[in-house]
Amino acid sequence: MNLVFKPLASALLATSLALAAGAAFGAEPLPSWNDGPSRTAIIDFVNRVTQQGGADYVAPDERIAVFDNDGTLWAEQPMYVQLAFALDRVKALAAQHPEWKTEQPFKAVLENDMAALAQSGEEGLLKMVMVTHAGMSTDEFNQIASDWIRTARHPKTGQPYTEMVYQPMLELLYFLRQNGFKTFIVSGGGIDFMRPWTESIYGIPPEQVIGSTIKVEYQLKDGKPTLVRQPALNFLDDKTGKPVMIQYHIGRRPIAAFGNSDGDIQMLEWTTSGAGPRLGMLLHHDDGKREFAYDRKSPFGKLDHGIEESKERNWSLISMKSEWKCVMKFECEAQQSK
Repeated sequence: MNLVFKPLASALLATSLALAAGAAFGAEPLPSWNDGPSRTAIIDFVNRVTQQGGADYVAPDERIAVFDNDGTLWAEQPMYVQLAFALDRVKALAAQHPEWKTEQPFKAVLENDMAALAQSGEEGLLKMVMVTHAGMSTDEFNQIASDWIRTARHPKTGQPYTEMVYQPMLELLYFLRQNGFKTFIVSGGGIDFMRPWTESIYGIPPEQVIGSTIKVEYQLKDGKPTLVRQPALNFLDDKTGKPVMIQYHIGRRPIAAFGNSDGDIQMLEWTTSGAGPRLGMLLHHDDGKREFAYDRKSPFGKLDHGIEESKERNWSLISMKSEWKCVMKFECEAQQSK
């Protein structure tokens, strides 16, 4: 993009996101949230940390909020979006790998045998991701991920994955940024899978996205400097890894953290154990009618120990069923248009 027009484009994007998340739903903050303990806690926290001269005032540079992505900002059922991407990549590359017809977990993917795929465990899934996400330049992978996310659709709703985002969380992101917060994604998902589209969907630029990484090597190809993705895990940004990557990437302890699963516990622990005002929240998927109801036994987004931790550490457990007026972006927009 021409450098002269890039700032203008960013400003227009910010304006459109603001309209979608806030102005289009009225002047009140968090309009898609029902009046309840979570909405009250958020607004009270923001008011306290932004009141100059108040006992809990926090300078803008220290107003850092971190968000998990899968299951916190968009749907993660019936499988993680990046897993759906990896399955499609296996099918797209299968002609180049005839050995996959008999080799697991690729055989299971090609035969649509999800039971066999599940039996391959984390080792099999990691093997699949490494093979399908490596062997290309970072620019090439960026383009592949961008092309896929533009056309891929959720298997249950038929909606683009980019519409399977939670409108109440978009409003929360907007509300925090309007009050001087810098918002970051801290996800177990691949950092390079998320970065191509997070700004257009969430208003979060790529430099504020933290995620799992695979190894990358600098190479000269035909005299051109190239970063080439390698089939080896560099860092898994999940559980205890999240606070570590927050320190590496941000260098400040957040004052607010939002997640939905046991994989987010350590991120909330790290955030809320600091001095001064702190806010920790876990989204509880208890609405099987408007989304998916799951927690303690789910293979994706399992929330078990986090339920108990929320009680002990005074974290808010957001009830999707009772505290959100609407859930998905496309559903909220449809309600607004009536």
